[in-house]
Amino acid sequence: MRNLKRVIGILLALSLVFALAACSSQSAGTTGGNGSANETSTNAAYRTLDEIKEDGTINIGVFSDKNPFGYVDENGEYQGYDVYFANRIGEDLGVKVNFVSTEAANRIEYLQTGKVDLILANFTVTPERAEEVDFALPYMNVALGVVSPDSRIITSLDELTADDQVIVISGTTAETYLTENNPEIKLQKYDTYANAKNALENGNAAAWANDNTEVIAYALQNPGYTVGIPTLGSNDTIAPAVTKGNDTLLDWLNDEIVALGAENFFHTDYEETLVDTYGAEYEDSLVVEGGVTE
Repeated sequence: MRNLKRVIGILLALSLVFALAACSSQSAGTTGGNGSANETSTNAAYRTLDEIKEDGTINIGVFSDKNPFGYVDENGEYQGYDVYFANRIGEDLGVKVNFVSTEAANRIEYLQTGKVDLILANFTVTPERAEEVDFALPYMNVALGVVSPDSRIITSLDELTADDQVIVISGTTAETYLTENNPEIKLQKYDTYANAKNALENGNAAAWANDNTEVIAYALQNPGYTVGIPTLGSNDTIAPAVTKGNDTLLDWLNDEIVALGAENFFHTDYEETLVDTYGAEYEDSLVVEGGVTE
């Protein structure tokens, strides 16, 4: 009798093991949140092109406080250079655009977690970022620049003293560049452009380093400030980014950028959204048509 109970106990234990294994196997094939199952990829956070079309909406991450590239106007509507491009993407895809406000520091996270399908938020292409996201063809040129008050215009980083601090936005190429090339410079890091501008205007730092397009725009719109360093480091490009491995959306975007270049779309975008800020003289140097850089 004792042996029979022992056998029954062993059989019950084995049954429980097989049941748990079956449940684990079923769970491995599902995804949560905004993701969709993708058996050929370890990253199931993204939606394929067909899934986006089927849903009828594409989620695009843009800035909401970076005028004139991505901002919310007085009517609560998204506007700017990146937004103009995003709306055309939605039109050509035949889907509605759902704008998702993003900050520089969470652009990669939003892609990796499936919160957005695409990032159009002045995303500078770098080798480090290309390891975590897939960049499409570029649509704009950019470099770093430094703006400072007219009372003390910084024309070289060598002019900064040990007591000086420089404002940067967390997660931007300016932060990376200064950290790697000028670690002796003290940085004030902010998550939003609004906070960075307030800090500069309140005299909390000697200068603000960011994309030269941003600091040039700031100086033109705010008397009393000058871009003493218009180009810092190398010239780079800005491009759309998708989740790593989302080849169907990436391929469509590349084809779209080439097609838009044939109609001079990005020059039109500039003239609709940026010319009042930069004037016509910067147009050809900033705009990239059809993904082709000189």
